[in-house]
Amino acid sequence: MQETGVENPVRFTGIRLSKPATVAAGIPAVISSVKHILAEMNAFRGMKALLELNQKDGFDCPGCAWPDPDDDRSPIGEYCENGAKAVAEEATTKRLLPDFFAANSVASLGLLTDYEIGKMGRIAQPMYLAPDATHYTPVSWQDAFGKIADHLHTLSSPHEAVFYTSGRTSNEAAFLYQLMVREYGTNNLPDCSNMCHESSGVALGEAVGIGKGSVTLEDFYEAEVIMILGQNPGTNHPRMLTALQKAKAGGATIISVNPLPETGLISFLNPQTVKGMLQIKSDLTDIFLQVKINGDMALLKAVLLLLLEEEDKHPGTVFDQAFIGEKTSGYTDYIAHLRQHDFARLAAASGVAPELIRKTANALLHKKKIIACWAMGLTQHKNAVDTIREIVNLLLLKGSIGKPGAGTCPVRGHSNVQGDRTMGIYEKPAARLLNKIEAIYGFRPPQEHGYDVVAAIQAMHRGDAKVFIAMGGNFLSATPDTLFTAQALRNCRLTVHVSTKLNRSHIVHGREALILPCLGRSDKDLQQGVTQFVTCENSMGVVQMSKGNLDPVSPHLKSEPAIVCELAQALFGEQSRVPWKTYTQHYDLIRDAIEKVIPGFDQYNDRVRHPGGFYLPNCSRNGQFDTPDSKAGFNIAPVTETLLQPGEYMMMTIRSHDQFNTTIYGLDDRYRGVHHERRVIFMNAGDIATAGFRPGDIVDLYNYHGSTERVAKGFIIVSYNIPENCTATYFPETNVLVPVNSVADKSNTPTSKLVIIRIKPSDIKK
Repeated sequence: MQETGVENPVRFTGIRLSKPATVAAGIPAVISSVKHILAEMNAFRGMKALLELNQKDGFDCPGCAWPDPDDDRSPIGEYCENGAKAVAEEATTKRLLPDFFAANSVASLGLLTDYEIGKMGRIAQPMYLAPDATHYTPVSWQDAFGKIADHLHTLSSPHEAVFYTSGRTSNEAAFLYQLMVREYGTNNLPDCSNMCHESSGVALGEAVGIGKGSVTLEDFYEAEVIMILGQNPGTNHPRMLTALQKAKAGGATIISVNPLPETGLISFLNPQTVKGMLQIKSDLTDIFLQVKINGDMALLKAVLLLLLEEEDKHPGTVFDQAFIGEKTSGYTDYIAHLRQHDFARLAAASGVAPELIRKTANALLHKKKIIACWAMGLTQHKNAVDTIREIVNLLLLKGSIGKPGAGTCPVRGHSNVQGDRTMGIYEKPAARLLNKIEAIYGFRPPQEHGYDVVAAIQAMHRGDAKVFIAMGGNFLSATPDTLFTAQALRNCRLTVHVSTKLNRSHIVHGREALILPCLGRSDKDLQQGVTQFVTCENSMGVVQMSKGNLDPVSPHLKSEPAIVCELAQALFGEQSRVPWKTYTQHYDLIRDAIEKVIPGFDQYNDRVRHPGGFYLPNCSRNGQFDTPDSKAGFNIAPVTETLLQPGEYMMMTIRSHDQFNTTIYGLDDRYRGVHHERRVIFMNAGDIATAGFRPGDIVDLYNYHGSTERVAKGFIIVSYNIPENCTATYFPETNVLVPVNSVADKSNTPTSKLVIIRIKPSDIKK
């Protein structure tokens, strides 16, 4: 029988519905920000944090990876509502002292929701859970590192350990972490990229030779057309709305593609402008294309087919033939493939009205400065890599890469997830990185590929991986197939989490467990009595410093770089040729090491001290392609349609507005009109009636992938503007339904945006 504590318990909190909002931000966002700050700390501490948030000499937001302006930044508020919420969560003065853990067993904590667990406060000292123990107890840092080292030493192979990384981790900590893991002898370095933009990295790497986007923030202000696919910036990247507002004022056409109409893409009240304060809104989206779940590939091909028809009529006026001839490969085969399609069938497969597709094609017809943005709505599908390659196909046909106002823009979800990959957090490292490590440090890193997230879960479940160490994150709540993943963690001899706050991954643990409390972005970091800073890389490849300004809530917290270095010393003793002890003396020494190993970091310490930081090299931004033939490649892929049996629906998991990844700030999703409740399923009104349900009914959700029954109990039906046969639910509550072995081709990313479910009446009452 499954132990409790694995999932959020079914506990209804009093749902209230209102009409979905038609405008984002404005005064409600300001009020929400203030409420969240004051709920976690006093006004002085809150203002001290917010005034330094995203400033050039301040600290990087612990939330999303949207870039800061290169030039002037608002001295009052260079952050958004959800950035303020992120700071409130991290900089809270609530503390979990030893008496808290003495009074609360692991089992009792498991009865709480993720929201309730997260609101407890900061972990104030290292904690240890002994075999068969019911409560965590305090442990010294020295003993904690000793326990980890002992476990790692007793493994029969380094490949029996898994080292996970969250996007919050700084460049300095990430570099040290991958170096320690490779000196230990494995490439088992799964990270949160595996679950979000891995598909983007694979697709862009194949197509243009670099797995990063090509645009800068300035490009948005020059763009003629901005396409936003599978993304909800109003909640997930709110500062993007300011860039879209400025682009729209410059004449850009904005095209939004999503199964749900999202408030942030409809209109925007910028609270930092006079017009915003006067409630004068800025309309953003010009064309809204409401696709079926995973109808994006069919939509893109339909648009391209219309553009091809016009190119046939007027050769050289629609497609950039000079760019295609000089910079691309595979054009002839791709065009032959495109001609095989029928527009009416593509339109039907996309779910978008033909006249709207024609309007979209007309908007693109004679434009060259086109930016395509996307996020999880594209990356978490089985055909995600091919769909992103289709976006690149469109940009290549228009010559819209490597010029001002044009290019690719995968919008990363966590503030340094891109930087972690740059630093070498990757289970499939390039030979160049491994060779550099060997040349600089004198040990031969492992050459074989390691586990990504899905492979790591499966290895732990089989018993092939026995120690799990996480540098940040809430692994259980972030990953798919919750019951399967929980058993995988429980099969481990030891689970270790470097964390700021309590989360569900501390409650679902191995035979032994450790929680190592670390400094947050907003915390002052003193080493040898000297204030240190770390660095982060944003979605557009800018590396800049991040320096906390708040007094830590406990004297027992360590920085992530210090934790890695001290663990490495316990693990390797005097045998290591890496100067682990030296690196904790001053972080400039870590950056000097990064400069020697990682390309693009020449004069790192000097350049990162320049206000605003510096851009990393990016071949596709310059119109150069680091592919085998030095050309950007067209891709040929089929349109795949999801065939549903009677009573089946497609479900996608989404965030609420009071949420960042697995961190739940509150229980409201005010843009969608859902208040004080998370256990909801958004359904089409016609589907509700056809199934014999009514809005407000409580239902259970089932998935049967691979002949395994997965169930999420107790969800309230909410009638919503969503295509037929499509539904949406919040994660992590429905991650239990996402099969661990349903993944994107090539990237192995869980298919969280298309889960086949059945909906049945529940015996649970409100």
